[in-house]
Amino acid sequence: MRDRHAPVFLARFCGNCNCGCPELYVDPAAAPERQVIITDDFGQRVEMSVDQFRDLVESAKSGALDDLLDRQLAGA
Repeated sequence: MRDRHAPVFLARFCGNCNCGCPELYVDPAAAPERQVIITDDFGQRVEMSVDQFRDLVESAKSGALDDLLDRQLAGA
């Protein structure tokens, strides 16, 4: 079993309440495919590689995620 270090906190995606907002962490000691961690206010977590996270961020920056979300919420 490898030595685990606590993930390093990077950001909180809300901060306007005390409801347990989603948070972003990085765990340099984790396997490469699990180094980026996003937690939610229900105690769940998503682990992904740095490349997967960068792809997600790029999709958000380009507006592609907004378009997908808007279409789904509109029922298209």
